[in-house]
Amino acid sequence: MTRIGILSDTHGSLDPKAYAALADCDAIIHAGDICGPAILRELETLAPVTAVLGNNDFDEYGSAVSHFAHPVIDGVRFLVGHKPGDVRISFSGSAALAPGDPLPDVIIHGHTHVPRLVTGPDARPASILLCPGAVYRPRSEYGRTLAKMDVENGRILRTVIEDLNGKVLFEK
Repeated sequence: MTRIGILSDTHGSLDPKAYAALADCDAIIHAGDICGPAILRELETLAPVTAVLGNNDFDEYGSAVSHFAHPVIDGVRFLVGHKPGDVRISFSGSAALAPGDPLPDVIIHGHTHVPRLVTGPDARPASILLCPGAVYRPRSEYGRTLAKMDVENGRILRTVIEDLNGKVLFEK
């Protein structure tokens, strides 16, 4: 089993509670508005990091960080972008996928600062559509949040969004 930590919108400030919450993760995905290479370096002390640029990021991270990421972790295909509209996939395609690219199992975005965990028809063509909320400046009653996902051999076993005190807010 592989545990993936998912966060977004750190805006240059990685809360120590977020860092501690990600300590049990085997991989980390940052969905943009990183706002400083030091954040990624700090996260990389915990696990390998996949990150995308947000609307407040500049091209200071080098070629490893771009507008979209397509990691495959323990057989599960991800599509990661910052804004929800950027990762939307319709019958006419998506800016995030090239023709012929495999469809993702999980779509992740940030930007809204509001946690969201969607499954079923509303997540199509993926199984899960996820926004982990925000580590900095939340815009909901849930406060500062992040997500964790357990995957194994191409299967999603469990997905949770929790606040930085470890309280589970959403679970699938």
